Order: sequence, then structure tokens, then C-alpha cells
Amino acid sequence: MAIVKIGIITVSDRAHAGVYEDISGKSIINTLNDYLVSEWEEVYKIVPDEQEVIEKKIIQMVDNDKCCLVVTTGGTGPAKRDVTPEATEAVCDRMMPGFGELMRTESLKFVPTAILSRQTAGLRGSSLVINLPGKPKSIRECLDAVFPAVPYCIDLMNGPYLECNEAIIKPFRPKKK
Repeated sequence: MAIVKIGIITVSDRAHAGVYEDISGKSIINTLNDYLVSEWEEVYKIVPDEQEVIEKKIIQMVDNDKCCLVVTTGGTGPAKRDVTPEATEAVCDRMMPGFGELMRTESLKFVPTAILSRQTAGLRGSSLVINLPGKPKSIRECLDAVFPAVPYCIDLMNGPYLECNEAIIKPFRPKKK
């Protein structure tokens, strides 16, 4: 069985410049390691808050690296340089607004500023792209909320079968008749 490839993109001017360590991308990797039993390999990059750069990196991970899932962190707020949702929308064939809606709903349980988040998700080819917030605690909360739908979404796009550690996260897949 082939190793599943998952892209992780940290969008941050300061982390890209080396001003501080990228703990957000590492938080995604650690969370996916907790969730997945399937063998997987990360394709991990740190990019600046530049829409064209983000777009190119998503395209590369999906089209060239063959990632079935690309998860971004950062650049989803209201600041002028927060352009991750725009980059995602520009490169996706179809949008999946339910992901952003659920992540905001979940985050509102913890902070009233969750309404400022513009996270979204979309489909490019047979890959799912999900935008997450930048804080590790919020990353885990949002992934805990949406990840149960991710394996089935990838199944529906004829992607690889993602097997999860059901003691940590239980994916939803309809029962076969």
C-alpha cells in the first residue's frame, strides 16, 4: 500500500523569515500523527503571507506532490495580509463551506473572536484543502471538529483510504449495505 501524502503549509511572514519557530505546522503534524494509523508522509512548507506564493504551494502539493489533503495554518483573520482563504478559493474547483462553518462554531465555544476567522475548505482535483487558524490550541479544536468527515470526503474523491486511531478520532463512513 502506498504511503499517503499530506501537505502542511504554515502561512506566516515571521516564521518564514525565521523570526520565530513554526509551532503551528508542527501542531498539525502531531495531531495527524495522533489521528492516523495509515502510513503517511508530510510535505511541509512555511510560506509568507503572499497570495500568489500560497496559491503556488497549494497547486504544487496537490498537482505535483499528489497530496490527498492539504492543511494550511495562519492567514485566516481580518488583517490586510491574511489572504489564505482567497488563495484557497483561487485554486480550488469547488468550495466546501461547511468546514469553515463548523470550525467557527466550535471555536466560538472557547473565544468570542472566532467570528473574525475566515477559514474555509475546498476541493482541487481529487484533493481536499482545509484552512486552519494559527494557534496550536485552536488547530486541535478545529481538527477535532472537522476531521471525522475528512476520510470519507477523500474516499468520495477516490483518494487513499485513511485509517484512523478510533480511540482518538472516529471517522464517519456510511455503513455498507
